Amino acid sequence: MSSTFRLDRLLANMGYGSRREIQALVRAGEIELDGAPVATADMRLAVTPDLAERMRVMGARLDPPPGLALMLHKPLGVTCSHKESGPLVYDLLPTRWRGREPAISTVGRLDKDTSGLLLLTDDGALLHRIISPRQHVAKRYLATLARPLEGHEAARFASGELRLEGEDKPLAPAVLEPLSPTSAYLTVGEGRYHQVRRMFAAVGNHVEALHRDRIGGLDLPADLAPGAWRLMTPAEIATVFAAAPK
Repeated sequence: MSSTFRLDRLLANMGYGSRREIQALVRAGEIELDGAPVATADMRLAVTPDLAERMRVMGARLDPPPGLALMLHKPLGVTCSHKESGPLVYDLLPTRWRGREPAISTVGRLDKDTSGLLLLTDDGALLHRIISPRQHVAKRYLATLARPLEGHEAARFASGELRLEGEDKPLAPAVLEPLSPTSAYLTVGEGRYHQVRRMFAAVGNHVEALHRDRIGGLDLPADLAPGAWRLMTPAEIATVFAAAPK
């Protein structure tokens, strides 16, 4: 069952302007629904998945309504924050989206020096479902290392006994897949601060480059360039919660 909203409130919450500005757009005939100008700004609309296809604002297709989820290829040097200085992941999205309510948030974070697959959503329930430890949504990282692997690391990471510096609680078992002497995939089910870098530091190595290519069963698409994003389909959202491909 879909929710209904007043047109002016809905578009204001989507960042198109104040309710008064939306009302002025309606009077000017700049908002159309199903090919015809909307007559009144206080009409109630069902927020259905097809609304973005049915509505035009100033001649352009309506932005995705509330409940959106998107995947983004986070480039290096960009921060997952609303407030920090320097380039932010939100700068990669349409400027108007900064005014959306509910706000779009990252699902977890990638640090400034880590690239790869990042999910964003304005759906709080979806966000918490993905990050909940009960869901066991694993993340896979490609790590490039300063020194060759010595051969003992996979067993240490899988043991469930490895402790990070300054922490008493051991890490949950993680899976290491060596690719070369100085590169490997590491799949973790937790999201502790700088976890992957600290894990390799705990076994005497240093991560020179880090890239996340998978969340749950969802891989970073090969055609999604650094800095690019796209909306997720329901099937892709479901894939996040599926077992990772073998």
